[in-house]
Amino acid sequence: MLSTRRSQSHHPDSFSSRYRAGKSKARSRDQSVASRRLHRRHSPDTPPDGSSSNQGVITLTIGPTKRLFAAHKDILCVSPYFAALCNRPSDSSSASSSSSPNPIDLPDEQPEIFSCVLEYLYRGDYYPRLRHDKTNNTWDLETSAANNTTTSTNRDTDPGATIFVPAAGAEILRDTAVYCAAQKYSLEILKRLALKKQGLHSNIPCHTILTSARYAYAHTPDNESKLRAHYLALIIRSRGTFKRSGTMQMEMEQGGKLFFDLFVAMCNHMVSL
Repeated sequence: MLSTRRSQSHHPDSFSSRYRAGKSKARSRDQSVASRRLHRRHSPDTPPDGSSSNQGVITLTIGPTKRLFAAHKDILCVSPYFAALCNRPSDSSSASSSSSPNPIDLPDEQPEIFSCVLEYLYRGDYYPRLRHDKTNNTWDLETSAANNTTTSTNRDTDPGATIFVPAAGAEILRDTAVYCAAQKYSLEILKRLALKKQGLHSNIPCHTILTSARYAYAHTPDNESKLRAHYLALIIRSRGTFKRSGTMQMEMEQGGKLFFDLFVAMCNHMVSL
């Protein structure tokens, strides 16, 4: 089992000290700021009365099961991807200008991941929310304190850290899937948020990390420099564990760009020693 948390002293090649997690002594005032921001926006459960034409509600069907979502147009159009879809010409010549906007169909998206994206658009974060302990200048997830008080010997993967993705045929880190969705929808702040939250999880099995890394490579462009580098650094940092992993051996035999990049990163790491 591996931890994506950053060690404080034993791993000088860890990603960044700003990702280290610590126990939160009290709820950060950021929560109240987020609450005030939420009051200034519309809640997805309480659509407007339709009196304003630029605050129409968009219907979205997500995934192969056509799960229904609804979102306000002005919120959804923060994403350039959705702005283009919302402003496309109507398919029906008989549709009046006052009719509801065209529904959006995303058959390849996963409902659980889109729910995270939608929650971010409304609230500036998604569950479990990120907390900042300003006293100790550490970051934590809102579920971490509860998990730590449950048992000090629990070595299971963090609850909610992974999600089964049919496209990968396996469980991957949920924040990786959110990052890739944010890449698709051109939400740069959500990408940074997902990457930071991923660094706070612990006890992640080797096979989950490798499957997540392959998913990241398959759903990001070749010039993507954050998420891919995150996985390369993690594997190098935990190379003692990965070299004993049967999954690592099988993955390397399959090959792919991931492992060429890993070879280059490992060479650079050796030069810097």
